Amino acid sequence: MPSDCARFWERDTYAVIGREGKTKHFPKLTYGALKERGKTVYAIDPGSAEVEGDKAYPDFTTLPGRVEAAVLELPKEETAAWVAKAADAGVEEIWIHQMTDTPEALAEAEKRGLKVITGHCAVMYNTPGFSMHAPHRWIWKLIGKY
Repeated sequence: MPSDCARFWERDTYAVIGREGKTKHFPKLTYGALKERGKTVYAIDPGSAEVEGDKAYPDFTTLPGRVEAAVLELPKEETAAWVAKAADAGVEEIWIHQMTDTPEALAEAEKRGLKVITGHCAVMYNTPGFSMHAPHRWIWKLIGKY
């Protein structure tokens, strides 16, 4: 039976939210893996017009369609605000990338009724087959945390 982390990737439409900058890069691995799986995926990056040759959107309100799930890979201090924006946009489930959640972000998600996955690297679950994340994935399966 698949874990919640594995089931997260069964949705059809996603937004990947990140920021391209000097110290943080847009989560291109997550974005690219979703595209490779044939999912409808939108890049949200308030500071960029383009991600991987595709149009980037500044926020949920400018997307051409609704998304079911969102992956947040942002600076920690922005996470709670983006959780609220996701809820306002009707997103049902969010993945807050490991080490970027905050008590405020988790409280906001709970208040809004969002299903949340946090504490895990999205890439480990979103890139099947062999990758640089495969050994990590194997270890987590071995110890029962996958």
